[in-house]
Amino acid sequence: MSMDTQTLLVFLLIGLVAGFLASMLVGGGGLISCLLSGVIGAFVGGFLFHALGISLGIENALVVQIIHATVGAIVVVLIARAIA
Repeated sequence: MSMDTQTLLVFLLIGLVAGFLASMLVGGGGLISCLLSGVIGAFVGGFLFHALGISLGIENALVVQIIHATVGAIVVVLIARAIA
């Protein structure tokens, strides 16, 4: 599976936005922690929404991905805080 540069940049931008939104909601750190929590949250949020069969009914795919990643990032940050 090959990922071109544009796709990678969009994925990282979605992760950064999601991490920033999550840090605004639950508190957080700097740029790197926002990026990491957002990128990991993108996977977690996508998995959770798919596993639970939740559909947001929004037709804009970018907005849906940001929402999924933000929810996932919140979950990741809260789990990390519970472990630490």
